[in-house]
Amino acid sequence: MPKKRLKMRKLREVFRLKFELKRKHREIATACNISAGTVSDVVNRLDRAGLEWPTDLTDRELEDALYCSSAQTLVEKEKRPVPDWNEVRRELQNPKVHLTLYQVWKEYKEENPTNHYGYSWFCDHYKAWTQKLEPVMRQTYKFGEKCFVDFAGDKLPVVDPETGEIREAQVFVATLGASNYLYCDVCWSQDLPNWLRLHMDMMEYFGGCPAVLVPDNLKAGVTKACYYEPSVNISYEELGKHYGAAVIPTRVAKPRDKAKVEGGVLIAEREIIAPLRKRTLVGLSGAKEAVWEKLEEVQDRPFQKLEGSRRELFEKYEKPALRPLPKQRFDEGIWLQAKVHIDYHISVKGHLYSVPYTHIGRKLEVRLTSSTLTAFWEGNRIASHRRGWTKGGCTTLDEHMPDQHRRLKAWTPGKVASWAESVGPQTHALVSGILSRRQHPEQGVRSCLGLLGLKKKYTPQRLEAACRRAVTLGAFSYHSFRSILEKKLDEKPLPGDKPQRHIGHHENVRGGDYYDSSKEAHHAVSTCPVG
Repeated sequence: MPKKRLKMRKLREVFRLKFELKRKHREIATACNISAGTVSDVVNRLDRAGLEWPTDLTDRELEDALYCSSAQTLVEKEKRPVPDWNEVRRELQNPKVHLTLYQVWKEYKEENPTNHYGYSWFCDHYKAWTQKLEPVMRQTYKFGEKCFVDFAGDKLPVVDPETGEIREAQVFVATLGASNYLYCDVCWSQDLPNWLRLHMDMMEYFGGCPAVLVPDNLKAGVTKACYYEPSVNISYEELGKHYGAAVIPTRVAKPRDKAKVEGGVLIAEREIIAPLRKRTLVGLSGAKEAVWEKLEEVQDRPFQKLEGSRRELFEKYEKPALRPLPKQRFDEGIWLQAKVHIDYHISVKGHLYSVPYTHIGRKLEVRLTSSTLTAFWEGNRIASHRRGWTKGGCTTLDEHMPDQHRRLKAWTPGKVASWAESVGPQTHALVSGILSRRQHPEQGVRSCLGLLGLKKKYTPQRLEAACRRAVTLGAFSYHSFRSILEKKLDEKPLPGDKPQRHIGHHENVRGGDYYDSSKEAHHAVSTCPVG
């Protein structure tokens, strides 16, 4: 049965964990909320497509290369020989021969060059075979590899400086797997912003980054708790990318998966929270100072059954093995979904942001930080804005508008007034009156554009006459102006104009021609010489 297609973000995360962080398929499957078989499937598809990671292909091109190749007929291969696991175990336990599981698999491959199992299958089945021999195996951790994180069950009483009330603060605990080096911090709630900030402060306290973050299945870190395939929060996954770490949650109801942090939580409850229960801690800042004071005592205390202390092991072995901190602190982002409305804007936290109008009706993925908002469609960034904090405010970019809306926005009040002045003084007076009678001049621009449209239908003389009537009557609106033109009221005299008298034809009325001829006769007489 063919494997289902993965979302592009998850595909890229699989390849990052596989090729950049060198994680095992089962760890990748746990981190990405997929099965180990699906991990093997996409890795094999990348190999069959002739691609290498990282790749410069876009999301669409990568998906086509992995899933849209021509169908192939699957031919059942011959049954491959299964290695002798007892012999493999004896080889690996031989102190005189320093073999690794990869070298043993290479020898098995050379013995069966055309019909053998892959390295991942070899490792997984050998591990399953050894677990049958040792149902409970003591966990061993490498320096700089894993960091276990969780919240303590007990709360710390803290006085809220704003209200004076005593509130219960959450206590965050992190433990490095190899050195047992601890980190403790306090916050008011276990929400996502606090969860991300606590991790960033933890990395700075350690002075480096572990290879793997192992959280419990709390909501801030895991969006869907599942025994086999927990789903990691996208924002938490991004934090892991920023610090070069893989996020691998523990299994549900498996305390042995997080035995280190369970021990760290117990130490924090006994040696930090309990001694501070009777102290008056004012505000989170005061609580942090008290917690860190007790934490330093725990770090320097010698082990009971081992040599040295947590601090000595950390400084000598763990800290050099940690990855260096990135140059910039992680800009924590919260991922949301928002639908594009008919006005090509999305509403996020009460503020409106524009996106290209071609995405109207679509549901976008939105990443919101303290300073920016970025919108994505199918993994591609389509819009980016500075974050707006005004409730009911609107942030719009001209390039997101349709052409007709862009042209409309180009008509500013000043430009409209200049056009009106070119038509005539009466038109300019009407336009100025419309703009001045609005609370904001921009509100009258649309009415003035209506006047501009009527220029195509009527002559400038009629427009001027209609504007004169409208200004005289105080009709500063587009509908009144259009009504004057449609009813030809511009051709009628205004109430204040003097009526002109027209005299009809009469035999006693001489007319203009008579006076012109009289002038010529008089001129002829006046210029005649005297005889």
